[in-house]
Amino acid sequence: MNFGTVGTGWITESFIEAARETGELTHTAVYSRREDKARSFAEKHGAAHAFTDLEEMASNDELDAVYIASPNSHHFQHVLTFLRKKKHVICEKPIFSNLREWEEAYRVAEENGVYLFEAMRNLHAPNFARLQEGLEQIGTVRNMILPFVQYSSRYDKYLAGENPNVFTTAFSGGALMDLGVYPLSIVVGLFGKPANAVYFPVLLDSGVDGSGTLVLEYPDFTAAIVCSKIAQSSNTCEILGENGTLVFENAGDMYHPKVVRNKGKDVTELPADEHPNNMVYEVQAFARIIQNGDRDTYERLKKISYDVLAITENVRRENGIIFDSEKEA
Repeated sequence: MNFGTVGTGWITESFIEAARETGELTHTAVYSRREDKARSFAEKHGAAHAFTDLEEMASNDELDAVYIASPNSHHFQHVLTFLRKKKHVICEKPIFSNLREWEEAYRVAEENGVYLFEAMRNLHAPNFARLQEGLEQIGTVRNMILPFVQYSSRYDKYLAGENPNVFTTAFSGGALMDLGVYPLSIVVGLFGKPANAVYFPVLLDSGVDGSGTLVLEYPDFTAAIVCSKIAQSSNTCEILGENGTLVFENAGDMYHPKVVRNKGKDVTELPADEHPNNMVYEVQAFARIIQNGDRDTYERLKKISYDVLAITENVRRENGIIFDSEKEA
């Protein structure tokens, strides 16, 4: 399948490299608002076409799918542009700002007979399956501590008086949307939607959360998700059970998963994949779903995407974090 890209940042380059490694997708088109940037990015990655008009790009007959990594607040309109031209869409997380956008976009996808995916890479990595296997060894789960705390250099710019995308309501930013969705997707992917969710944000003057703690309540356990763009952590995650603890590094990669048993403290290293770019697995998954028409897997991923977005939207609103697009709506 031929695919195009919207966005010219490092995450787009990682996706292009992953697609090239798998051989499942061929990069053929690039979009940027600036012609010089579109052409240089296309030349760098061997894409045949460079566009500065989204409608023109979406109308290109050579294009089967598109990967979108524009600012969060632009996702909805960019996604709709390609869905209406019957292109499959892979949209970087967080897929949308709220459920209103999610529901409309998936309606348009169904109407046009194409697939819409959220690029939540950790759900497709082999290490996610290792976590599922590890749960069988730790007994009844009672607690979880899942941090994703990563100091952003853009915070320095914010403190200097600038308005980086990730720290503004104009671009649907904030720590929960940028980082918290990774551990949140793991919990929802493993255990389903919680009975309740409460968020305790550290609000910045711009109106978004620089950091925060999200507490998810399930019938038998609670999960604490700590996310931050204004601090730094080792990001060691723990799922605590009555027989042992499942430990792994980084909610985005889930590296070095292991089980530490409560009695004897013996450690079992789980077979793990340490691929430096685990986006290769989501590329493979999306291509396989499209080629095989795998509706069961597609619907399962849709459900996780919906539940994660429902949680983030609800806790945001409870804390007065309202994006500009929502104010306009």
